[in-house]
Amino acid sequence: MTLPHPSPPATSPLSSSSRSSSTSSSAPSPPAVASTGASSGGGGVQGRRRPDRPHITELLLSAFAGHRNTGLALGPLTLLAGASGSGKTSALRAYEALARLGGGAELGEAFPEPDACVPERARADAQDRRGFRIGCTADGPEGPVRLEVAVQAEPTLRIAGERLTADGTVLLESALRDPRRRTVQAAWHTAGSTPVTRGPLPDDRLGTALLPLRVAGRTPGERRVLAAAEQMVVALRSVFACDPRPDGMRDPVPTGTGRLLGGCGNLADVLWRTHTECAIRYGLLVSAVRAGCAGPVTGLLAEPYGGGLVRALLDRGDGIRTELGRLGDGELRYVALALVLLTGPGVLEVDAPGEVPAALQTLTVLADGLDRGMDPLQRAEMLRLAARMCERGHIRLVGSVSDASWAAGADGVTVVHLTRD
Repeated sequence: MTLPHPSPPATSPLSSSSRSSSTSSSAPSPPAVASTGASSGGGGVQGRRRPDRPHITELLLSAFAGHRNTGLALGPLTLLAGASGSGKTSALRAYEALARLGGGAELGEAFPEPDACVPERARADAQDRRGFRIGCTADGPEGPVRLEVAVQAEPTLRIAGERLTADGTVLLESALRDPRRRTVQAAWHTAGSTPVTRGPLPDDRLGTALLPLRVAGRTPGERRVLAAAEQMVVALRSVFACDPRPDGMRDPVPTGTGRLLGGCGNLADVLWRTHTECAIRYGLLVSAVRAGCAGPVTGLLAEPYGGGLVRALLDRGDGIRTELGRLGDGELRYVALALVLLTGPGVLEVDAPGEVPAALQTLTVLADGLDRGMDPLQRAEMLRLAARMCERGHIRLVGSVSDASWAAGADGVTVVHLTRD
């Protein structure tokens, strides 16, 4: 049965843009999802077998930064294309924030600058409150599961409402009832002797991520809630936001954890740890680097530099080794992204769900400015490598580009075109 909506909150709704529906202090209503791009691959098929690996298939930006009632369909390899100011970076920022919330992070950690997430034309309500709304759809063994979250950004950051649905059934719904309390009133599907169970949840964390700690799973309805929530959390976690910064990759670095950071400044440390771990992946990485860098390449390695530092080098095969610091910006970004695509959560600084077998996880790479600084050959090779890796199902990529005409028609690539209002 469908979970009834909580009673209307005593507080007035959060005001949003004059062109959009308001961000309510009750659970968010489903947005009018608009198609913003055409898919050149990765479309769904009715009646298909449900995937074993949970993954995000749609990003919902109901009222977020410059987005209004936007739904972005995501395939295994998705390129967000559009001019500067079309919202590519903000879409990736929303995805990363949802991933942090799915991992149990507090709201302030997921949204360090919440004011920047509020639509520019959003009007404050009578209590001077403004906010934003985002969400996503996760596919997996339980079928499509949809999450929507309303966030109050001003005057204080807090969850204003949340809704988790599957097959038209509301599995979890929360609403901000009393602004004086740091809780939201939640109700989750039970389908037992009582249709729902009600209770308070913290207003600074995603309720969906907390359900496994609150729901006993005694009834079929509760077990369905747990399965849907766990699918959403597994799909959201294991996200690696990556934007290689060439200036930070040129100098020797201290040895550390050997886990690659988002800016890839510690790439030499990662190579120092991993270049002997898997001969097959190392060979694939060298082949990829050879295709995207000028001159002969027979190896990519790291060596001690003194003082606890290591540096990365290209082996040219004739006794010459080139420090990565000598490479161009496009080459450095290409090398870093190739390493990301050919490795896994154990090498990347990723919050992977350790309680879930690796065979049932999907790593999602978010790459802002995917082709920044690359020449046509490098971006074509990068696209081929990404398509090949994403086809296997254990990794997905969402990248932003200013112009995706060079990727049009490529097999396995979903292109979403964003426009400035």
